[in-house]
Amino acid sequence: MNEPQHELKRSLGLIDATSLVAGSMIGSGIFIVTSAMARDIGSAAWLLVIWLVTGLLTMTAALSYGELAGMMPKAGGQFVYIQRAYGKLISFLYGWTVFTVIQTGVIAAVAVAFANYAGVFFPVLENKLFTIGESFSFSNKQILAMFSILLLTFINTKGVKTGKTIQLFFTSAKLIALFAIIILGLYVGLKSDVFANNFADMWSASKTVLNPDGTITITKLAGVALLGAAGATIINSLFSSDAWNNVTFIAGEIKDPKKNIPRSLFLGTLIVTVIYILANIAYLALLPMQGTPDANSVLDNGIMFASQDRVGAAAANMIMGNIGVFVMAGLIMVSTFGCNSGLILSGGRLFYAMAKDGLFFKAATELNQNDVPAKALWFQCFWACVLCVSGKYGDLLTYATFASLLFYILTIYGVFILRKKEPNAERPYKAFGYPVVPALYILITSAICVTLLIYDTFNTGLGLFIVALGIPVYYFAFNKKEGQDL
Repeated sequence: MNEPQHELKRSLGLIDATSLVAGSMIGSGIFIVTSAMARDIGSAAWLLVIWLVTGLLTMTAALSYGELAGMMPKAGGQFVYIQRAYGKLISFLYGWTVFTVIQTGVIAAVAVAFANYAGVFFPVLENKLFTIGESFSFSNKQILAMFSILLLTFINTKGVKTGKTIQLFFTSAKLIALFAIIILGLYVGLKSDVFANNFADMWSASKTVLNPDGTITITKLAGVALLGAAGATIINSLFSSDAWNNVTFIAGEIKDPKKNIPRSLFLGTLIVTVIYILANIAYLALLPMQGTPDANSVLDNGIMFASQDRVGAAAANMIMGNIGVFVMAGLIMVSTFGCNSGLILSGGRLFYAMAKDGLFFKAATELNQNDVPAKALWFQCFWACVLCVSGKYGDLLTYATFASLLFYILTIYGVFILRKKEPNAERPYKAFGYPVVPALYILITSAICVTLLIYDTFNTGLGLFIVALGIPVYYFAFNKKEGQDL
């Protein structure tokens, strides 16, 4: 008897796709990064402006991707778009960066965030099993992080329907919980004068630095210095809003992808943008912008110096008292677990598409009995676990965020390239506001990248190095062996 032919099944609808967009975006960032941004910019109004710009940039990119998704509704998403516009080398460099650090690095970091907050309930997770020198340690938290990646990978090998059920459940749970935090935060916070005080001098910006000796240095910001500080700190909110493009990786399993992918990109990024802005308004209603690092109360720490930058936990403490720490820890565990479910589900499809083009391990082209690229998922799982063990995933994420922005710029410029190269190609959906809106995205994001090169040359340089490292890998392992087994 002939064995049944396995192929990707189109079983995900608009709600499933939108859930993946929103669920992949919301991890732990929204509960943490506002503290660092507050220290960098020191202004309530500018803080909200940066989050608004982040949301508009994300939605603009998503709307531009909609045109490419409609043209190429198959597994691989952004990898496929880049290859059609620029050829195999550039698409390989994108896939290389995604595998080595962007996707797997985010999965590792989110898994460790999950384990960190599990430590609130189970202090034994803080125990270190062994250390090597001063820079490396291995703890129970890393074991839990790796176990969560293994578990979610195993679940996702059981079929896309199983994966989508997990994703929909956790996305719904964290959206409900986030709205509850926002509503309760505004209800409680607006009864005090904290919000009014934060906006009394709302456009006065400053950078606050905690020195090694415990003293604080405050530098007023205006003009070019203000724009530079805003351009540098926006990397925090952009990272918190990333992974919205993951839905394009699973285009081969979405019903009516020419319509549902553009719609899900818009709806998902819109929902998350609104939530992120409202969450920051709630923080500003509950906690003063400024604070002192050695204060004895959550209120006196303020947003800037929330304990371990956990501004979400500090806000929950203001709403519910000490029990709020446990409530927020539970919420972040739900949020990060659901986020990783979506990242793992979608990432395997990108590496499957790469393998189909001879740009990844050939075994990753195989679908299991559940019509899932299981081996691609396990390759991704293995490397993400290595990054958990290495203890270097945080650095890798910093390097890769800059590289990720570069590939967003390249992809959206690809809309212009393909409009010229293939003017008669079917485009069920056309980029909103073309050519002005996509061009604005490219210009603004390029300006952010230049700012990052100036203000964080070391990390951005390493980001470029990771991308460039893929060039010899491509020519050594793939270009000469195109079509052969790896």
